[in-house]
Amino acid sequence: MVWDSLLPALLLLNILTTRTPQELPVAMALTAALALPLVWRRRAPLTVFGAVSAAAFVQWLMDVQLPADIALLVALYTVAANTGRRGTLVAGAVVEGGALLACLRWATAGAFVTPFVAVTAMVVAAAVLGANARTTRAYLAAVEERAARLEQEHDQQARLAVAEERTRITREMHDIVTHNLSVMVALTDAAVYAQHRSPDKATTAMLQISETGRQALTDMRRSLDILRTDEPDAERHPLPGIAQLEALADQMCAAGLPTRVEVRGGHTHIPATAQLTVYRLVQEALT
Repeated sequence: MVWDSLLPALLLLNILTTRTPQELPVAMALTAALALPLVWRRRAPLTVFGAVSAAAFVQWLMDVQLPADIALLVALYTVAANTGRRGTLVAGAVVEGGALLACLRWATAGAFVTPFVAVTAMVVAAAVLGANARTTRAYLAAVEERAARLEQEHDQQARLAVAEERTRITREMHDIVTHNLSVMVALTDAAVYAQHRSPDKATTAMLQISETGRQALTDMRRSLDILRTDEPDAERHPLPGIAQLEALADQMCAAGLPTRVEVRGGHTHIPATAQLTVYRLVQEALT
């Protein structure tokens, strides 16, 4: 409102400095009626336009020419910038009618066309500038909305990715823990059973239990992405795949389940993730 008050203040100051004392009361009143409504033009553009148009018609009836007539163009611009096409056309037609009446009354003899064309050009320019401002504002609002929507979708995708990763880790941990604990339980029972009759077999079973536990810890660290690449375990224990099925079979044989693995065809061309899936499927079936 402070910014919109500058033009009315300048127009009133112009009247104070340019009019004679006899003309000042009428000119000041008409200028105030034309200019002061512009202070609220952003809040109620149509109401302000109607007030300014009424003041301009009274001015025309009183046959007083004022520089404050520029308020009509400002009000028209505001209507075009804040309403639709229909409101802009109606407001433009009203201002154009006022321009016609003004030129008919105040244009010098034989010089009607030139001022009328000039005023019409200003009316069209005010309406077009206002419409462009409305279009630009709508475009920027659409861009901001699209950016906000894309950011929201990105956040949703990130949350879905996190949830999917958690699910994958949960499945992986289930396979690791279930299988290795089953093997360790079987080996522990075997060691307890053989500790008096065959101490050597009990010792072998206990060593196999510790090896199985270390393997389980390594797999869990790898699944949780805690194991760093510079640690030696990363090189000694690569991602399980088809090549590790023999070791899996040996582990099961050590736990007391006779197991034989037969692989037909080459598997070097199979992706690591697919090989891990095959390994987990076999591991789960054996468990």
